[in-house]
Amino acid sequence: MKPIRVLELRSVRGTGGGPEKTILLGAARSDPNRYAVTVCYVRDARDDVFSIDNRAASLSLDYEEIVERHSFDPSVVWALRKLVRRRRIDIVHAHDYKTDLLAWLLSRCESVIPLSTAHGWSGHSRRERLLYYPLEKRLLRHFPLVIAVSDDIRQELIRCGARSDAVRTVLNGIEPADFVRDRSREADIRRRLGFADDDVVVASVGRLETEKRYDLLVEAFASLRPTWPRLKLVVVGEGGLRGALAGQVQRLGLGDVCQFLGLRGDVIDLHHAFNVFVQSSSNEGAPNAVLEAMALETPVVATAVGGTGQLVRDGVDGLLVRPGGADVLADAIRRTLSEPRLTAVRVASARRRVETDLSFETRMAAVESIYSELSARHKGSEAEVVPAGA
Repeated sequence: MKPIRVLELRSVRGTGGGPEKTILLGAARSDPNRYAVTVCYVRDARDDVFSIDNRAASLSLDYEEIVERHSFDPSVVWALRKLVRRRRIDIVHAHDYKTDLLAWLLSRCESVIPLSTAHGWSGHSRRERLLYYPLEKRLLRHFPLVIAVSDDIRQELIRCGARSDAVRTVLNGIEPADFVRDRSREADIRRRLGFADDDVVVASVGRLETEKRYDLLVEAFASLRPTWPRLKLVVVGEGGLRGALAGQVQRLGLGDVCQFLGLRGDVIDLHHAFNVFVQSSSNEGAPNAVLEAMALETPVVATAVGGTGQLVRDGVDGLLVRPGGADVLADAIRRTLSEPRLTAVRVASARRRVETDLSFETRMAAVESIYSELSARHKGSEAEVVPAGA
């Protein structure tokens, strides 16, 4: 029996984000005898930071790249049609508003099934919020099936007209064996980062953009300093608000206790130095950064937005707070630090959760089941159209 041939299709600039981890690891973990996965990225010729190709090569993936001259390059469609034919693709699995459109167009002119994973709508540009995202939600109503990474996203798609039976929630997952905390390394890693043994490190990982609300995290951190004088803040990531956040830190007199580390490839190591992980976002899909903190046994404080509440059970795996308030963030951080026994119980529960319900194996089983279902549906519809013996 020939494998189902899947084209994972994505368009992104620079180093990408959480979806890249899901796409690349999923392709690496697939059984090629059952699901032959080709990863294809549409790359802007003007993007000199793009690095997904290197990550794909390190995983020995079947990787293709289509270079576009500009954001609306019509030659991309023809290049994808040739790729679909050459690889005999069955399912085109899109992951963003541009590739959703491309997958739908391909389904109109080639014998392929369009599938989308809706990772959320966290872009901050006016064009995205007022044009691209509304159009994407309307387009996804015409897909035979859409994967939503949280129930919030699923409900939004249904509100915008998608059939309830055509939208499935599949939470993001993590490979627990790849994210393991080694307590014997903590002291050395903390020293390398310049932390003393009695420093207490509050940290976050993510893009420095509006929806992450790092301004609230800095404010919460500042309010805790009088009670916790050894408190230090670390933010890992890059983005358009780095300058504004650095200015806020300086105005609050925190320049010597806050570090912005930029993009890092050693996040697993960095977690060994963290005492608390904080997500302060106003908007999320199903955040990989939270999954990584849970797996690496870093106590989690997070805003109850998007799919975060489906990953972290409040009071069981971490502490959840309402979004938009520095005061509630500060209180949850204080509770995490001042109640070590209860915090340790939540940390252990979070680790068990990523080893079971939130493992990458669990997620991939759900996605591959959808591939098989769509393929069977497609074959059934072809059999109805083509009479036996024709």
